[in-house]
Amino acid sequence: MSDHPAAPVEAFEPPYYAVVFTSVRTGEQAGYPETAARMEELVADVPGYLGMDHAQTPGGLSITVGYFRDAEALTQWRSNAEHHSAQQRGRAEWYESYTLHVAKVERSRGFTRA
Repeated sequence: MSDHPAAPVEAFEPPYYAVVFTSVRTGEQAGYPETAARMEELVADVPGYLGMDHAQTPGGLSITVGYFRDAEALTQWRSNAEHHSAQQRGRAEWYESYTLHVAKVERSRGFTRA
């Protein structure tokens, strides 16, 4: 994935949606960085997309959380043809395992040291 800022995505006024994608990748990663970068470009164009946080452990567990204003934005992203192709390739080549959780955020707050 591309370089993400060191700060988390800001807290938004609820309700909104959080999509949590947790994965462990295979040793075969040819094409993954380019595809991940392309997916970030595409999702940023979805009206209602709010941002993304990403972290990876030294052991290889990767967590990406995408934030969306409403269910319509989620539907638009889920139905994107390029995204669908990337999902298929991910299952065939890049992911050993993954889970996907979609949650409606009811409370949100943030903190930044001044």
